[in-house]
Amino acid sequence: MSNFKNLVEKLKGLKTQDMYQNDFFLTWEKTDDELNAVWTVADALRDLRQRNISTKVFDSGLGISLFRDNSTRTRFSFASACNLLGLEVQDLDEGKSQIAHGETVRETANMISFMADVIGIRDDMYIGKGNAYMHEVADSVESGYKDGVLEQRPTLVNLQCDIDHPTQCMADALHVIHEFGGIENLKGKKIAMSWAYSPSYGKPLSVPQGVIGLFTRLGMDVVLAHPEGYEVMPEVAKQAEKQAAECGGKFTVTNDMKEAFKDADIVYPKSWAPFAAMEKRTNLYAEGDSEGIKKLEKELLAQNAEHKDWACTEEMMKLTKDGKALYLHCLPADITGVSCEEGEVDGSVFDRYRDPLYKEASFKPYVIAAMILLEKFKDPAKVLEKLEARGQDRILSE
Repeated sequence: MSNFKNLVEKLKGLKTQDMYQNDFFLTWEKTDDELNAVWTVADALRDLRQRNISTKVFDSGLGISLFRDNSTRTRFSFASACNLLGLEVQDLDEGKSQIAHGETVRETANMISFMADVIGIRDDMYIGKGNAYMHEVADSVESGYKDGVLEQRPTLVNLQCDIDHPTQCMADALHVIHEFGGIENLKGKKIAMSWAYSPSYGKPLSVPQGVIGLFTRLGMDVVLAHPEGYEVMPEVAKQAEKQAAECGGKFTVTNDMKEAFKDADIVYPKSWAPFAAMEKRTNLYAEGDSEGIKKLEKELLAQNAEHKDWACTEEMMKLTKDGKALYLHCLPADITGVSCEEGEVDGSVFDRYRDPLYKEASFKPYVIAAMILLEKFKDPAKVLEKLEARGQDRILSE
């Protein structure tokens, strides 16, 4: 049996009906079957594309993207995913909308959705805001559909919020699954999600939170490492602890980077801002306190500078399993001697893992496309079979 047929048969055995006409906010809100379905469909779509078989399941329609923070990989991954499925992409530039003239979230959401099938949003800057905004948009289009304003209900994909970065972490996981030869081989493997020094201060919490919120689902030994004062959201840490217990893995927190790296199979050294500081920053922005924001920035940069030894160096990598742990990063990394004087990772370490890092990023368009397909089609296995059959007919007729 071909790899594609194996993937389709696997998909048929997974319960995905609750994903249909639904949204993707946080990975820990999805069942094991639903997470596996995303990875399975992503692999199937990639298989079809590699065989030059069209994966366009839409004849028309829009994918609306709203990025409230800068982005390279996720922005182009969303555009690529939409194109892969046959959707055109339209960016919502809030500066060119009527929001400044009092247009409400409900109104904006409905006005952009008349021909939209999916809305992708990145809103990761402010604690307590991003995920809540995404829910408000989803609720608005749900009401518009039920009230007969919209002919179809566009579904929503979280392209990064203040709590989770599901498209990134799902792509990271799929990369790891491939590197270790299957999801069944991840049980008991140790992954170190570690804070690392950065000369900038405001990096979101969503990647470390997303990693501990997803990889604890896989029965792994997940270690969260950071200096004192760089804690993540307590409710996410509790969720990770609960999931590890349920899935036969481990979740521990340490203030020692060396302890986290020791015998690790996978390392993910990345900077993030302290949860308490991000909460404070959100409040300062809400109050319009520009002087308070400047003061907080100065304090956080000084705090970061106290922990320059938290870096992924060649010496640190020697502590890992056989000195050859898989190095992960969501990119762009702060590379010592390249993008900054001192940063998250040594240039030599980054160079050695450059190709695997780029391959890690390459899974994201397929993961996003899989999320969209599962949200828009009731029987995704049948859709995939039709795509392959159509492609085979085209090849035979040429």
